[in-house]
Amino acid sequence: MARPIPKEISKFFHQEGNPGGLGLPDCYFRGMPAVGFYPEIEPYRSGTLQVSPIHELYFEEAGNPRGAPVLFLHGGPGAGISPKHRRFFDPAHYRIMLFDQRGAGRSQPHAEIAENDTDYLISDIEKLRQMSGVDKWLVFGGSWGSTLALAYAIRHPQCVSGLILRGVFLGRPREVRWLFQEGASRIFPDHWERFVLPIPLDEQADLMQAYHKRLTSEDPVERLRAAQAWSGWEASVCKLIPDENLIRESMADKQALSLARLENHYCRNGLFLPTPNHILENAGKLARIHCRIVQGRYDMACPPESAWDLHRALPGSEIRIVPDAGHSATEPGLVRELVQATDDFRS
Repeated sequence: MARPIPKEISKFFHQEGNPGGLGLPDCYFRGMPAVGFYPEIEPYRSGTLQVSPIHELYFEEAGNPRGAPVLFLHGGPGAGISPKHRRFFDPAHYRIMLFDQRGAGRSQPHAEIAENDTDYLISDIEKLRQMSGVDKWLVFGGSWGSTLALAYAIRHPQCVSGLILRGVFLGRPREVRWLFQEGASRIFPDHWERFVLPIPLDEQADLMQAYHKRLTSEDPVERLRAAQAWSGWEASVCKLIPDENLIRESMADKQALSLARLENHYCRNGLFLPTPNHILENAGKLARIHCRIVQGRYDMACPPESAWDLHRALPGSEIRIVPDAGHSATEPGLVRELVQATDDFRS
């Protein structure tokens, strides 16, 4: 049974007339479970963990200190966590654990690509688990967070009680090419034009390398210009309806640098996965893990093909394709399904 919508978020979800400003008719909500974000919550614990001679991770916990442990893995790489990420989970039931991955958010050093790859991040997750005294946890990840969640679960299946994945990205070369070379460019040619603007025409055949050159430049002005173009492009394709506010926020100096430098670093190195199809090749190791996949039908950053391929490789998995959503976890249809998923995993 769907729980009532908290008053704090009734401006986003309402079953009778939707007076909160979305401008959608009643029929839009008919037959949909009334599930939205949980109310805002503050961490009861936060701190840092030194995971290498140069990297220090910021982490936090919220909800019920004695609750069922759940780990939130943010996207990017480089996007970092935000207060809204705590709100996908019932704070009375879950011990909600979040951290900024190497180089992201409040982790230090900011936007650092040295000693930063998927193996390091998997090792960091294990250090956090052991430090927290957790035997097994539910792992929740979207976009790159889904890639990392899957890579972690393949390496440590005994530590994962379940998976909730959104906007699935399997790290295959064609997925990277779709977003950063040719594919989404055909759907958003106006935004793509801004993306390629910093790159001379004779370098545009390999945008990943061209951006790497600029994102690692000694010139801070050139680095920032490239980072803002990269981050602005990605934000442009993240929602069903492009959101200019999101685009501007993503181009803020600090956010742009970490997102662009780390995404470029990972993508030009095959996400540091052992083989191009590593996740699907090892899907059998996940057979005993309950998995719920939530995917926007019109996700232009991580098209639904990857979510479907994963679902087919995991016969016991469930998939929810949201008909009115793109990639962003904050789109109403995705919020609804993601919170429903975390509610369902309580039993």
